[in-house]
Amino acid sequence: MSECDGALHPHAREGLILFNEGKYFEAHEELETAWKGEKGKIRELYQGILQAGVTYLHITRGNYPGAIKVYGRSMRWLKQWPETCRGVEVGRLRNDLDAAIEEVKRLGESRIAEFNRGLLKPVIWKEDRDGR
Repeated sequence: MSECDGALHPHAREGLILFNEGKYFEAHEELETAWKGEKGKIRELYQGILQAGVTYLHITRGNYPGAIKVYGRSMRWLKQWPETCRGVEVGRLRNDLDAAIEEVKRLGESRIAEFNRGLLKPVIWKEDRDGR
């Protein structure tokens, strides 16, 4: 997939750093800026990661319906991408999201506060020295 060649948008990189720090709202803002600053299909990858962060934000806030709803949106954006794109381990992100949402569903709305935040995994990505 040619969209996967090249470097991440600088705001996407910053968004991933914030995402991995658990600053999901701030990550959303950076990823949205990257999404708006890109052309082409790669925007949809940023949208999927952005929605993954919103899913995690809903989980941390105990918003069961929001977590379930936004998880579905995120997976619609992420499912089309290969395992790795622009250095982002998209397949791993999908698997991590699946595991988190399965735990949310197991707990149900009444027990979401018991969610193990250790299941909120970082986005893994690698870049070479040229920014790719």
